Amino acid sequence: MFDIWSLRFVVFLLDRDFNYQFMTKDGCIICGSDLVYSERSEVMQCSICKGSYDSNAKCTEGHFVCDACHEMEGFDYISAFCCISNSTNPVEIADQIMGNPKIKLHGPEHHFLVPAVLLTAYYNKTGKPEMIREKLRIARQRAKVVLGGFCGFYGTCGAAIGTGIFMSVMSGATPLSKEEWTLSNRITAACLYEIANIGGPRCCKRVTYLALGKAVEFIEEHLDVILDPTEVTCSWYKRNKECISNECPFFPGNK
Repeated sequence: MFDIWSLRFVVFLLDRDFNYQFMTKDGCIICGSDLVYSERSEVMQCSICKGSYDSNAKCTEGHFVCDACHEMEGFDYISAFCCISNSTNPVEIADQIMGNPKIKLHGPEHHFLVPAVLLTAYYNKTGKPEMIREKLRIARQRAKVVLGGFCGFYGTCGAAIGTGIFMSVMSGATPLSKEEWTLSNRITAACLYEIANIGGPRCCKRVTYLALGKAVEFIEEHLDVILDPTEVTCSWYKRNKECISNECPFFPGNK
């Protein structure tokens, strides 16, 4: 397992090559401008790696950043943090991770964040923390193919998929499994329904909290493992231009 010095070294390496302001933009991570989404994709050049990709999104200034560049150090930080956490509270772990500027307000790193914190809390709770690193490696591989914008363009929120990734990795599910296959799909469906019931537009913080809350309930009911609960009050709403305010259950003052 990583110790605190291992985490600090990872964070140092990440900080060394990336400008802090570059990482804290809430729109385009190049210039901070609003993102514009279109129904039809077009070939765009990534402003960072210069690769060409089909995409539906660019900023109002014309910048496009591919998913790999958008998430590159966020995934590393999530892995490193989870490897040293001894918490059994997935929401607490998620809040600690999301508080780091390497995790953008919105972005596909949340698709890995959800299964990562669930795996960490689950194996800490069940007394098997030595399982975390390898399980995170598998979850990370699977989460990387859940593209940004899945919620709107594919009709399946990446946070909900993240709970299915957790269940699949934890249970060893495959396409030929029976009970494990069922649980993996049912937890995704339960979380997706919870997310869809609140409505859009997308907010990666809101859907992360919704998915984790429903997943904790599901894990208790079906696995008989009780993860520590947390009441959530959003601290991100002032930065989110699409915040639905009082319609969100986590908006300050709502219960």
